[in-house]
Amino acid sequence: MAGQQLIPLNIVIADRNYRIKILPADEETVRKVLKTINEKILEFKTQFAGKDMQDYISMVLIWYATQAKEDNSQILNDELASSLLKMEKQLDEALQ
Repeated sequence: MAGQQLIPLNIVIADRNYRIKILPADEETVRKVLKTINEKILEFKTQFAGKDMQDYISMVLIWYATQAKEDNSQILNDELASSLLKMEKQLDEALQ
């Protein structure tokens, strides 16, 4: 990453503007995550009674953290299954 130029990006979360600097390769991912976050904020605003925007942001953070855990679990399960298949193949070859 050394030598890569960071680019400025204006983002909006819950109707508030922020200016951040990111790697150009991360721009698409950041935009997708922001879209998801803002959509979830709107979803929670229509489903739940909250006192203020902070409540909805907190709900989204909890949702996002648990979602990431589920996604990582699936990745780990896929990697484990792949490793087990490789080991099974090696055992089959060794026993022949």
